[in-house]
Amino acid sequence: MPTDPAFAALGSERFVSLTTFRRSGAAVSTPVWVARDGDALVVTTPEHSGKVKRLRHTSRVELRPCSRTGRVDEAVVPVVASAEIVSDDGSRLTDLIRRKYGLEYRIVMGIERLSRSGRRPRVLLRITP
Repeated sequence: MPTDPAFAALGSERFVSLTTFRRSGAAVSTPVWVARDGDALVVTTPEHSGKVKRLRHTSRVELRPCSRTGRVDEAVVPVVASAEIVSDDGSRLTDLIRRKYGLEYRIVMGIERLSRSGRRPRVLLRITP
């Protein structure tokens, strides 16, 4: 089954707005780094983040290109997808994000390690159309 071109194009974006859904159905959007893994996309996040909590209830997500601050073009139609939570064990998926973001990734992860949040484990979200 061929991948949706709009979904595939998101892997080339610097940031995407990842929208997850509360039990009430309310949407919560967050700007995230994204990397392509074949026909899937990969995102990294702290294990105890709100995104992960919401994904444990429903795997449905929506994605749109955005700025670093999360600003999206309202004319862009969100791409509907499904996210799976994957343990971050220094795997190949983590390497995809590390390679794409390079120094920026190392700086942010270094700052995170120095702060209290650096003691929190991270997970990966594997997103498929």
